[in-house]
Amino acid sequence: MDYDALAAELRTIRENVAGVTDTVIAASDGIPILTDVAKNVEPSHISALAAADLGIARQAAEVVGLGALRQTVVFGSEGYMAVYSISRTALMVVLGDKGLNLGRLLHESRPSIERIGSIMTP
Repeated sequence: MDYDALAAELRTIRENVAGVTDTVIAASDGIPILTDVAKNVEPSHISALAAADLGIARQAAEVVGLGALRQTVVFGSEGYMAVYSISRTALMVVLGDKGLNLGRLLHESRPSIERIGSIMTP
């Protein structure tokens, strides 16, 4: 796996989207694969929470008939947590502060997720 290419994708999201504070790529079981986080953020905690969030949302989407889950977004009073399904085995988390440009994140994330998926596929 090309970790430098994955790191470049995470940097691109941070550089192109105002308000992004942290990014994580993790296995769907919550184990971090690659992180770009602040010192006060514990990647293993974020990865585990994101995996649980994505798992529940995936089940909800399937039960309600919404098709394959692409992402979830948690809106908090102090910021956001967006969780993206890269594949059935991987996910990406983007944390943002109150100034996060959510529209820009949604626009930038889809092609980035596709590139990350290609990098992670052997």
